[in-house]
Parts: sequence; C-alpha cells; structure tokens
Amino acid sequence: MKRTLIGLIAFLLTSTLSIAQHAEEQEITQLSKDKWKWMADKDADRLAALFDEKSVFVHMGGTWGKDREVAIIRSGGIHYKDAKIYETSVEFIGNTAILLNRITLTAVVGGNEVINPFMVMEVYIKKEDGWKMGGMSFTRLTRPNE
Repeated sequence: MKRTLIGLIAFLLTSTLSIAQHAEEQEITQLSKDKWKWMADKDADRLAALFDEKSVFVHMGGTWGKDREVAIIRSGGIHYKDAKIYETSVEFIGNTAILLNRITLTAVVGGNEVINPFMVMEVYIKKEDGWKMGGMSFTRLTRPNE
C-alpha cells in the first residue's frame, strides 16, 4: 500500500512537471513565431519590449546589441520579410529557454532581397514581467531547407 502511494505521488509530480514544461515550450514557440511576425511587420516597438536591455544579436554581417537591432529594423536596414519555419525545438535550463528554428529567411538587406537557409538560436530568460529575449544568432546552413 505504502509503495503504491509513493509511486502514485511520484507519477503525479512527474506528470505535473511535464505538463508545465510542455505549456512553457508552447509559450516560447508562440513567442518566437510572434517575434518573426513583428520583424516582418517592422514592429520595432514590440521587439524593443521583447528584447532584454543586455540582449545580443549575431548576424552574418556582425554582432550588436538591442539598440542597434531595433534601429536597424525600424529603419528597414534589414527587413525580415518572411521566415519559413521547418523545425523548432526548445530546451530549458533553469529560467532560460533555448529555442532552435531551422528556417528559410527571405530578407531585404541594403535594398537587395536575399533568401538564406538558417539555423537560428534564440535565448529567452524568464523574468518577473515575462519572457525576454537575451540573444539571437543566425548560422547559415550549407544546404537549402526542404
């Protein structure tokens, strides 16, 4: 009887943690999708609210912080027109979520439309006021996405 009760409690705790993690995974995945839409719409104000003050961005052309990323999006220096997402995964480490997106990105850079396959790593940190993006890094893939 005692063993059964302990087993039941362990099962319930594991199930509850699994459900909570699944909900957070869905929340982060949706936040990432929203971010791609805001980038396509050049909604710099929403992005500025999402990006942590200390956030960093790694692109093919360089690295910079929040203020420059927001300014580039606001000015249209980079217009993230469309991110076709093929695969998404999320891993949690404490209050940090690491999301990987395998995408084909259509963007306008310096007035030229470019299409590139990328693996994009997005880092989100859970703070008192919700999830904030701590960083985003683009790695160009050698083969097109299918």
